Amino acid sequence: MNLLKLLKMLKKNPRFIVLGILVIFAAIFVIAKTANFYPFLFNLLFNKDINLKQVNPHKLNILILGVGGGNHEGPNLTDTIMLASIDEEKNKLTLTSLPRDLWIPELSGSNKKINTAYSYGELKRKGGGLKLTEAVVRKVTGQNIDYGIKIDFSGFVAAVDIIGGLDINVENTLDDYAYPLSGKEDDTCGNSDENIKEFIATGPAELEIQEKFSCRYTRLHFDKGPTHMDGETALKFVRSRHALGLEGSDFARSRRQQQIISAFKNKVFSAETLVNPVKLINLYNTIKSSIDTDIKYEELDDFVKLAQKMSKSKVESVVIDYGDESSQRDGLLLEAPISEEYNYLSVLVPRVGNGNFSEISKYIACEIEQGNCRVTPTPKN
Repeated sequence: MNLLKLLKMLKKNPRFIVLGILVIFAAIFVIAKTANFYPFLFNLLFNKDINLKQVNPHKLNILILGVGGGNHEGPNLTDTIMLASIDEEKNKLTLTSLPRDLWIPELSGSNKKINTAYSYGELKRKGGGLKLTEAVVRKVTGQNIDYGIKIDFSGFVAAVDIIGGLDINVENTLDDYAYPLSGKEDDTCGNSDENIKEFIATGPAELEIQEKFSCRYTRLHFDKGPTHMDGETALKFVRSRHALGLEGSDFARSRRQQQIISAFKNKVFSAETLVNPVKLINLYNTIKSSIDTDIKYEELDDFVKLAQKMSKSKVESVVIDYGDESSQRDGLLLEAPISEEYNYLSVLVPRVGNGNFSEISKYIACEIEQGNCRVTPTPKN
């Protein structure tokens, strides 16, 4: 088997989503840097063992983070927090998405949302963001984190443009009337300082904040059906958080993220990209500068072999959220009241108590081990 054949094999497997990002990085790396090609290929073809550091044999947990980067509001705040749990024996991949607004009491600073962990860690020291976020996710999920990878969305935008954009089938019409405008995060929208202080003191809900500072937002719209997206459009598609109807849930947002990653993988592995050395080198430089990971270069061939082994795995998606009354689906989280305790922020807390993640970790363990686990109904007051 040669590398091109391997890439074509991976392209034909639509289930290959999470590991696809790692394989993309590995493939571009070895093609662009030919000096590393032969050791990589030798290990890939002749060393059949998969030697990755993992606490549990045949099981691997990878934390995947996505940050806005560039000029976006809070460039190091994580928009995407996803735990990929790989079970080689059961040939199963479980994707668990955590909401960015989950409150973590142990975090420092006034904003203790889980999406600030990476930023806080990086402020302490270079490379500390991944370590702190891994520790926080370990506490919330009860799962060991074997590897972590952070992807800068601003680099992702550039990478999508390099390969000529993505063809996406929009499953549902999307209307988001509160999509944040870059650079407008601190705009007062004509309100005086005194007026803003009085407004904050009332403990406003998120919708009230959007109405008060309407100049910070714009309408984002996608029609249902096939469409071609450039990098910036693809990023807006996955970052939308306030869409009306079906597309307004965390579940829908996680699905859109997976859809974009899958389309990106397929485009990278297409013939028009693989035979274009200029594109490959530009992709390599862009992706390398946009990724922070504790995966070592010598382990990349092991991830490719793992991807081969898991190419037909069963994929299950798990979203930790506050449920959906309309579909009678219970959740494990509650929307906390806007109050001084949460610094007047809109946050989510475990329904069994702020800082108590025992029910969440138990549910995630059940989904990873068994699948199709049921959330018990929330007791009515």
